[in-house]
Amino acid sequence: MTTPKTSNAFVAASWFALLAGMAAFMIGLWNAQMLLNEKGYYFTILMYGLFSAISLQKSVRDQLDGIPVTNIYYGLSWFSTILSIALLAVGLWNATLTLSEKGFYAMSFLLSLFAAIAVQKNTRDSQGKVMAPEAPTSAYN
Repeated sequence: MTTPKTSNAFVAASWFALLAGMAAFMIGLWNAQMLLNEKGYYFTILMYGLFSAISLQKSVRDQLDGIPVTNIYYGLSWFSTILSIALLAVGLWNATLTLSEKGFYAMSFLLSLFAAIAVQKNTRDSQGKVMAPEAPTSAYN
């Protein structure tokens, strides 16, 4: 299966969004007035979320490309992605943070997950066959 080449602008924007989301989340953790074990919890959730989102994107893409994916792996990918979001939500719900801080962590987390999916897609597309541009056709040939 051939795919069109992803634009350099989209690749750069995806990487920028991933790095910006992760950096914002981690800088927020670094500056947060919380115990080290709480910071570790949120950092672990970020890493787990990124891994599960990439795994989900890969398993969905494998299925679309006709590559066999076991139902258990596909289901675990969905479950892990949803679980990472739920764990962050529960942690933030019970945290003694202001609403603006909770929103900041939630949005930087979701930005990171979305960007990780886009980066994985771009990486996968760049390793596949690139579709050659079609030659213009004319009715006067």
